Amino acid sequence: MFKLLISCLLFLLSPVLSAEVMHSAPDGFELKVEAEVDGSKQEVYEQFLRVYEWWDGDHSWFGKASGFSLDARAGGCFCEVDGDKSVMHMQVSFVDPGNRVAMIGGLGPLQDLGLYGAMSWNFEVLSDTRTKVVHTYRVMGHYPDGLEELAVAVDRVQTLQVSRLEAKLAGEL
Repeated sequence: MFKLLISCLLFLLSPVLSAEVMHSAPDGFELKVEAEVDGSKQEVYEQFLRVYEWWDGDHSWFGKASGFSLDARAGGCFCEVDGDKSVMHMQVSFVDPGNRVAMIGGLGPLQDLGLYGAMSWNFEVLSDTRTKVVHTYRVMGHYPDGLEELAVAVDRVQTLQVSRLEAKLAGEL
């Protein structure tokens, strides 16, 4: 609970984090989270790949981030392992090292709902020591109650993850 409180405070205090549900409809939604973070583009990209160091374990299948991995190559896996248990969160579909990683699939409970998504992480130079992270997630599929309310919850979780990446880069995690 304490970790969640700290993460929420980091999100609320972050002056350069922007999150938005870009589009929401009964059959899909699009999220966009942007952050200006400390570190060169290469440093930020390398930290992004070490997802097990910054992803919030409260938003995992097995309750801890240490089991996460990201194989940054087309066909690679954004996976989580805990002993004999494992889950593929998303499959990597595109990599331009240092610039962009794209993935397809459904995170967490979206898988059980049969929803599908396309996620991208883009890294842009602001200066030698600052980088802009642009994270988008487009989700589509059928959900009997519509996806509008689900968009808000998924946006909160994705915004939290970006804020944790930012905090890790700032030495706050």
